[in-house]
Amino acid sequence: MYTHSKQFITSGVPIQQAKKAIVMLHGRGGTAADIISLQKVLKLDDFAIYAPQATNNSWYPTSFMAPVAQNQPALDSALALVGDVVAEIEAGGIPADKIYFAGFSQGACLTLEYTSRNARKYGGIIAFTGGLVGRELEIDNYNGDFKQTPVFISTGNPDPHVPVSRVQESVTILEDMNAKVNQVIYPGRPHTISGEEIQLVNNTILKQS
Repeated sequence: MYTHSKQFITSGVPIQQAKKAIVMLHGRGGTAADIISLQKVLKLDDFAIYAPQATNNSWYPTSFMAPVAQNQPALDSALALVGDVVAEIEAGGIPADKIYFAGFSQGACLTLEYTSRNARKYGGIIAFTGGLVGRELEIDNYNGDFKQTPVFISTGNPDPHVPVSRVQESVTILEDMNAKVNQVIYPGRPHTISGEEIQLVNNTILKQS
């Protein structure tokens, strides 16, 4: 059962009863309901699940590898929406180290961008095919200490949207910020979430919960 509130929908355990929460971010052209449907395969049985909905189903207008100015003001608006959802979860009594994030494609990029701009100890971060945003990465945008937050980042090789080089650049920055990153590159994998990735995330990031 989904509950609509502001610009997000919720599922899973009600926040008042949950000990953990996850923020799920859909890809370009997707919906909040699409990404929430991953609860059928991800180990989220005891989570409060929050999925923001992007305006016109896109978090920002052009490629995540474009100059940041070309994706404004949509990118800042998207980051603010994620921040609002996190604030709502914390207001519900869930601390940051019990908050998880998962996104696919454009949603994975937004996941990494938000958490790296607001680094602290989170429960876990799952970026199914994503990287940090911008033509060149502005190191000054990223601050805080992940305190060994477990992070999963994947892409295909080649992937039509997320080059391996950007994943590797992003991993370097996250590791410099004290994240515990598992980077997986899948040769020839289409632009999708594979069963192998689901299983890996269930057995690592979500298993700790």
